[in-house]
Amino acid sequence: MNIVRIRIDNGARKLGIHIAYGIVESLVVEKNRVDVKEYAKQLISKIREQYSIERLKEHPIIRAYRDFYWRIGIDPTKTRPSSEALLRRILRSSSMPLINNVVDAGNFASVETLVPIGIYDLDRIKGSLVLRLSKRGEIFEPIGGSTEVLEEGIPVLADEEKILHLYPHRDSKYTMIRNDTKRVLVVACGVPRVPGELVRQAAEKAIEYIIRFARGNRVGEIVYEH
Repeated sequence: MNIVRIRIDNGARKLGIHIAYGIVESLVVEKNRVDVKEYAKQLISKIREQYSIERLKEHPIIRAYRDFYWRIGIDPTKTRPSSEALLRRILRSSSMPLINNVVDAGNFASVETLVPIGIYDLDRIKGSLVLRLSKRGEIFEPIGGSTEVLEEGIPVLADEEKILHLYPHRDSKYTMIRNDTKRVLVVACGVPRVPGELVRQAAEKAIEYIIRFARGNRVGEIVYEH
């Protein structure tokens, strides 16, 4: 049984948000692993054969996330869905960012399924988790960015103290993966017209890659909430 539950409140549920998530523990965070670099090369080659940048926006899954962005007030031509941004980088430059073996595992799964994936240090999460709409004036501290004061009505993943994630594209520095991270929560982010089974597969792939590249152990089963 999974030891964590994420509740989707009515406001987020009305937007058609659905998620799949699971936990991996006893992992080892490392950088510059040879097997990660080699797999990235294979994946880049596969993606470049499978997609063209000119037709990317026509893909039904990419289109679904873009339409969701418009619905929540984000211009997806300026702020890309994370999975689309990764694909575009691969297609433009034949490269993808390699951060550490855990983050990279999530990126591999995201590129393969086109589903955005968040990975969070479970030991830095405080209390219960909820996907909800932001309140005006709430604070968000993004990875690699400055403090943001949020408007009302932005879908967010939050614990009892802070916002972990702006759904489905930006993560907080508070729960980012660090060298001493041992347990992670993996969340695959679904929106309307993205099949629930694909979201499940994305979470499953990310967990499998974390086990493969970071020697982690699965805790319980994938949970799907909608």
